[in-house]
Amino acid sequence: MSAASIPHTAHTGEVERYTFRERLMHWLTGVTYLYCLGTGLAFYTPHLFWIALILGGGPTSRFWHPIVGVVFLMGVLWMQSLWRRDMLMTETDKKWLDRVENYVTDRDELMPLSERFNAGQKLFYWLMFYGALLLLLSGIFLWIPEYLPRQAAWIRGVMILLHECAALITIGGFIIHVYMGVLMVPGSMHAITVGYVSRAWARTHHRLWYIRATGGTPPTE
Repeated sequence: MSAASIPHTAHTGEVERYTFRERLMHWLTGVTYLYCLGTGLAFYTPHLFWIALILGGGPTSRFWHPIVGVVFLMGVLWMQSLWRRDMLMTETDKKWLDRVENYVTDRDELMPLSERFNAGQKLFYWLMFYGALLLLLSGIFLWIPEYLPRQAAWIRGVMILLHECAALITIGGFIIHVYMGVLMVPGSMHAITVGYVSRAWARTHHRLWYIRATGGTPPTE
């Protein structure tokens, strides 16, 4: 377990789920992604160009979209430096995925005990991590097309396709992430905003993390 995942118990009856640094990192990444999502959709179809108008107009959105995209990637890399070890898949995660239908049908009592992040959260993390890298790689070619030689003009077409595919995949993951955090797992938004969760919440949703973080010995199956 990483040092960042060990909770402090300054709040009576609660444990620290996320440090201030982790929360800052999460919201920086989330807000910059939302900006890139909004401006990107505005450029994708004329029917959504009104989003660019809300965000300052077409030229302003065109100027800031790639710059904010770089900030988003920096947030993702910051996240990687803090959470990489917590996001590695384990045998517990494989068992979790084997029983994922119980999670989907809200039969949590049939699910294996979870670490700090469950397998679904880890899959979302890696989807966004590699999606961000692909968005940056393809976005560079769209940002400075004038530096491409005429003979390599076809590369821009390929990069547009890759950029759109990466955007659509991350949008799908983002929608699921928000849905799960807001509606399916009450308390998640409070955790990532305030940093603390109740002990009951920790035991219910991430029992192995809670046991290890509070000095207990996890059960063996």
